[in-house]
Amino acid sequence: MTRKINFAFLVATLASVAAAQESPTPTSSAMPRESPSPLISPKESLTTLPTPEQTPSGSPARTVRISFVPPPLEGSISLGVYDKAGKLVRILHAEANLSEFTIGADALVTQWDGKNDDAEDLPIGKYRARGYLVGPLKVQDLGQVAESPPQNSPASVKVKLMANPLAGDKRSMIEVAAGFDSDGSYLETADGLPLFTVSESPNLTRVLVVKSGDKSVDIWQDDGSGFHRFRIPHLDKMMAFDCGEFELR
Repeated sequence: MTRKINFAFLVATLASVAAAQESPTPTSSAMPRESPSPLISPKESLTTLPTPEQTPSGSPARTVRISFVPPPLEGSISLGVYDKAGKLVRILHAEANLSEFTIGADALVTQWDGKNDDAEDLPIGKYRARGYLVGPLKVQDLGQVAESPPQNSPASVKVKLMANPLAGDKRSMIEVAAGFDSDGSYLETADGLPLFTVSESPNLTRVLVVKSGDKSVDIWQDDGSGFHRFRIPHLDKMMAFDCGEFELR
């Protein structure tokens, strides 16, 4: 089930953390690894941490600290790391809630250990972290259907997103596809970043995404006994964000 981030709560929490750090009276911090720092912009917040105790692996010098201000929308966060060619090399967070991040003075903080999804060290070079905040989407269960999905359906469909006012961008486009694993089906980007759980159905053999309107898609899934169809309306309730480029050493 999709987990949500309450943006109003996040803003209040970040403000209280910043206020506590500005106080002349020493206070205990709920986040002992966060030190006072000036305001951090998304593009300035990617640094390499040499501190061994903050490193989940045996390569402390390769651990990258990533912090970002999430878009002003309640929902869940999916975040990935991309190489210089734009290929997704690591899924850092999928449908994450607030508890999966450290709350910094003015941003959410996470870390990357320089590895891909197969736990292999990636080569030195420039990478980029970016993701999506997915709003409170709802799934309509249309039940088992006798007909088959449309023939020659594309592997992905284009959806127009809400503009992120923090980035000053226009409404961007995203290509979404349907994926599945042993836990069920989900909506993902065309390059494989999971965005939203559709159903918790085991034993699936294939899933398809079909455009059903300007802001809606249908997910057709087959478990060997026939197709089951789900509809996700108002799919535009998503905002993109970019954490900027950084170098892995």
